[in-house]
Amino acid sequence: MGLGAHLATGLAAGQLIFLSGELGAGKTTFVRALLRGLGYEAAVKSPTYTLVESYKAGGLTVYHFDLYRLRDSQELEIIGIRDYLDGRSVCLVEWPERAAGRLPAPDLKVSIGHEKNRRRMEFRALSPVGSALLEKLS
Repeated sequence: MGLGAHLATGLAAGQLIFLSGELGAGKTTFVRALLRGLGYEAAVKSPTYTLVESYKAGGLTVYHFDLYRLRDSQELEIIGIRDYLDGRSVCLVEWPERAAGRLPAPDLKVSIGHEKNRRRMEFRALSPVGSALLEKLS
């Protein structure tokens, strides 16, 4: 079982996870693995152009944001970001740094990068919920 699928076993409504890394680092691939871990079998596409994609899996609603093409953090208000962060869903946010402080602190930060020919992942819990999620990976 991969890291994303492993992490999926601890997901619960209200969790916010930030995903950081360069273009092509594997952020969407990680989200795909996480959704597969929840039992989602259909296509998982990058929300690069739509800003957000939603999925129903494992009894949860999961919103996958990609803020790469965000021109102004005010656009988050236009798409109703507060409605997504209402505690009833899991929110996965790629490129959170483009939100310029308009998002609350996440429960977990996942940084993905490359070292030589390998993918490097770093997980950092920022809340008790995030710490509980990390326990699923040990």
